[in-house]
Amino acid sequence: MTEATPPWVAIASEDLTAEIDPLGAQLSLLRDGLGRDLLWNGDSGVWKGRAPLLFPIVGALVGGSYRLNANTYRLPRHGFARERRFEVIGSTAASAEFELAADQATLEVYPFRFALQVKFALDGPTLAVTARIRNTGDEPMPASFGYHPALRWPLPFGRERSRHFIEFERDEPAPARRLDSDGLLTPVPHPTPVSNRRLALADSLFQNDVIIFDAIRSRSLIYGADQGPRLRINYPAMPYLGVWTKPGARFICIEPWHGVADPEGFSGNFDAKPGVFVVPPGADRSFEMSITLLDG
Repeated sequence: MTEATPPWVAIASEDLTAEIDPLGAQLSLLRDGLGRDLLWNGDSGVWKGRAPLLFPIVGALVGGSYRLNANTYRLPRHGFARERRFEVIGSTAASAEFELAADQATLEVYPFRFALQVKFALDGPTLAVTARIRNTGDEPMPASFGYHPALRWPLPFGRERSRHFIEFERDEPAPARRLDSDGLLTPVPHPTPVSNRRLALADSLFQNDVIIFDAIRSRSLIYGADQGPRLRINYPAMPYLGVWTKPGARFICIEPWHGVADPEGFSGNFDAKPGVFVVPPGADRSFEMSITLLDG
């Protein structure tokens, strides 16, 4: 007998409604007070993701594997959390909390005991997401974590895709980074596509996959069009930001990360991988992201 698919968990405020799929603890629906969808619908013919959580790595590994001292382990791009079922450990009308704990299957590919707890909470026009990674083992635990929300492009407020942009909190003069055909970080810097704090969105930007800001100064940005409501995304503790779509698709992923794909040719130990943090035994590390609907 196959395991029953768990129902999505619904939460609401006076301004927003959301639903979270326990498979991956993935935000799967976000609507405004008029029922308009702000999040991509996960059309599997285009891209089945909606807002996956990236753990214990972000991006791809050289050869699909990583080295940890004398051992080698394999992990898929962005890790395994997005394909695992989380337990619902608490919920109210406006919040829900989920947990994924290490088990035999995870220990075979990531030999650390952990508990990944993710809380979603609505308060008026804001959805706050907090991920807490606890090291429940007895040795230091290297890891990365990332958010990957796919927002509607265009947003459902009547403006064309071509009028949408991302406006950063601060100027972003540092070069951007790109990936090669294997999903690895290339060494060649690219001129920033941001001008006067704005990234004008166009499909041509994404012909070579994601745009990576690995020296991001802003910890907040606004996404939207020249008229109508917009979305503010805050990511206070994330040193990387990815922006991605499939050219022509009706979503834009704005991805705060603490981690990044392996650089081309990387052969170091896992804890030397760019963006990796280390959680001591018995300690935890938290990462926050929020999405706020701003009036037009």
